[in-house]
Amino acid sequence: MRKRSVLGMTTAALLAAGHANAAEPAAIVTGVEDKALREAIQRAMTEAKAPPRSRSEARRRARDAGDDAVAVLRSEGYYAYVVEPDVSEAEPPRAILKITPGPVFVIADPRLAWSGPEPDEGVVKRAESVIRLTPGAPGRAVEVLAAEGRVVSQVQQLGYADAAAEPREVVVDHADHTVRPVFHIAAGDLTHVDGIQVVTQGRSNPAWIKHLAPWTSGDIYEPDDIAELERRLRDTGVYDTVSVSLAPKDKALPDGLRPVIVTVSDRKARTVELAASYSTTDGPGADAKWIHYNRFHRADTTTLSARLARVDSRLEAELALPHWRRSQQTLKLNTAIFHDDTDAYVETGAHIGADLTRKLRTTVYRTYGVSLDLSQVDSPLTTNGVTTRVEQNFATLTLLGAQAWDRSDNVLDPTKGWRLDVRAEPTAITGDLTMAFLKIQAQTSAYLPFGQGARTVLAGRFKAGQIVGGTMPEVPASKRLYAGGGGSVRGYAYQAIGPRIDNTTTPQGGLSLLESSIELRHKFTDRWGAVAFVDAGGVGVDKWPGGDDFGVGVGVGVRYDLGFGPIRADIAVPISKREGDPAFQVYISIGQAF
Repeated sequence: MRKRSVLGMTTAALLAAGHANAAEPAAIVTGVEDKALREAIQRAMTEAKAPPRSRSEARRRARDAGDDAVAVLRSEGYYAYVVEPDVSEAEPPRAILKITPGPVFVIADPRLAWSGPEPDEGVVKRAESVIRLTPGAPGRAVEVLAAEGRVVSQVQQLGYADAAAEPREVVVDHADHTVRPVFHIAAGDLTHVDGIQVVTQGRSNPAWIKHLAPWTSGDIYEPDDIAELERRLRDTGVYDTVSVSLAPKDKALPDGLRPVIVTVSDRKARTVELAASYSTTDGPGADAKWIHYNRFHRADTTTLSARLARVDSRLEAELALPHWRRSQQTLKLNTAIFHDDTDAYVETGAHIGADLTRKLRTTVYRTYGVSLDLSQVDSPLTTNGVTTRVEQNFATLTLLGAQAWDRSDNVLDPTKGWRLDVRAEPTAITGDLTMAFLKIQAQTSAYLPFGQGARTVLAGRFKAGQIVGGTMPEVPASKRLYAGGGGSVRGYAYQAIGPRIDNTTTPQGGLSLLESSIELRHKFTDRWGAVAFVDAGGVGVDKWPGGDDFGVGVGVGVRYDLGFGPIRADIAVPISKREGDPAFQVYISIGQAF
């Protein structure tokens, strides 16, 4: 016998996901040997918080549970089922479901039927290729619905913007236990797009928004192009909301082209940001930023920032121009005056620079840059065994080439994935000293989650660097490589690891650098967590650091999740402690250490 019906599969597929936390089963299920099917039926039942108070209530619960069970059975491909609601003889009475699932009905001969004009042969073949319902596989509702969704999506991807599914027809054949779905698809007309219509008034120049379109007027509609334009606008960071959509069919232009409607809502024009940090050796640090968005009406960001700290203080201005001259390319212009006062040197100067960052893929960035620094460096210099402090004036021209990969899942609190940053900086110096060298650095980190919800994370970091073409002590102290401190090897003061000048505690810095860290992070609650870590690093005056050039620090810390990222407090002690090294160091900041 053949039974023809139009199945309401959507409800059946969704019912199986509900009611997972019942106080007690609404009904006792018998006759279902398949564990997964039995558990799906039990999850679908209406929650019962107390036993039934009468046989009539138990019978009602059994009937309701039977309806839920039927929905699950049909969604899983069981159409020759027998479901018998019953009530136990015990007191208090219990609802019982006696179920005979019968055989699993399997997919057979899935087909497409086109409502209205059929698209071209290539589109038809592509649509048929994404059905992906294997003959002989269980005829589950969720897979039939997914197949229909793939077909509609594929037809839309190929330029038929108005493609839609009409009521599907599914033949359930009880003679051979098969499910034969027929998908009725209305493709509509092939859609060609026009330019952009900006329908809201904001600070952005509509002409600038229009030039971001990844298509030209007359192109065939592609949903990915619409999504890409929305990403480009969101990536600028100057809008609260962004909406990009194809105009409806009745809004098509006389030539048949359909415009794309862009709606943007500007974020507040100006914001102020404040931040603070602390370490035992360096003391407190304070940062303030004043940010102006969209000042020049092309999604630009102007930032004035100030930092005040014992080690480094500066005033800086930066202008960021996203999608500069081409999409996915940001030009940053910056200038600053700065004063760095470290144990190794004191430098005061002015800086001007430009960086051009190109987004190659979603998580891959390439940067080219150039900068000029005019500075005075006061540092110890040893000549013929005698160490004196010398002031030197320099003009430093630095080029930059860098590439970064970020496959982690969070900027401030990564729990999985990895990061890699590689950079090369050709540097030319003139003034009281003339020389040129190449500084190369690479850093990578990785994150491995454990347990439910990634509450435990093993994180690791490795960094290496070299100055090629430079010699010691000719390379100015402010341009050398250093290790030690909160972003390097915790437990040591800033720049404290590596060679020292003569018999003093003054860091000398070097031409090579190696660093590594391993950290175990665990969240005890949604807000609170703790870490244990080991950091190691070394600085050498030769090609690579030697054994005496290394330092190791160990420590623990606590984390408190602020919602956007954790605030961290770490305490660390140096293992290979030397004269002048503190007994311990404390660090407080925002975000994980790496």
